[in-house]
Amino acid sequence: MSKSKMPQRRRRAREIALQLMYELDLRPSLSLAEALEMFPWENENRDVADYARSIVLTASERSEEIDEILREHIVGWRTERMVAVDRAALRIALCEGLVIENVPVAVAISEAVELTKMFGTVESSRFVNGVLGRIVRSKRSGVHAPAGENELIGADA
Repeated sequence: MSKSKMPQRRRRAREIALQLMYELDLRPSLSLAEALEMFPWENENRDVADYARSIVLTASERSEEIDEILREHIVGWRTERMVAVDRAALRIALCEGLVIENVPVAVAISEAVELTKMFGTVESSRFVNGVLGRIVRSKRSGVHAPAGENELIGADA
């Protein structure tokens, strides 16, 4: 993948990953293999398709670890009650930035915020930015900091 095209391709891969994770989230009877098979890959660049698949596969394989990170930082709120798009964007950012660490955390946060601006609710980007910011600050300081009331605005009641 050329350096000049990589950011656009990675962004497109994240968009696809978000769509796939959203679908899997809302259709629990659908297997990961079925979702990947049903996606219209024929119009996608191979690098984009490969990176999207790798995000979804890794996020799926490490879903318990990723969701535990979320649960630790959103006290009094269940991940199941979040807006599905927000949940998917958070999982992608945590997967890339903290779990497999293949992109800088700041990039993972920025990309998650952009995804929620495109696909989420009016409050999604603020919510996702707040949650990810709290997680990163907590990881850096080594001290668990539970979510405040104002960070639950983007959540689905």
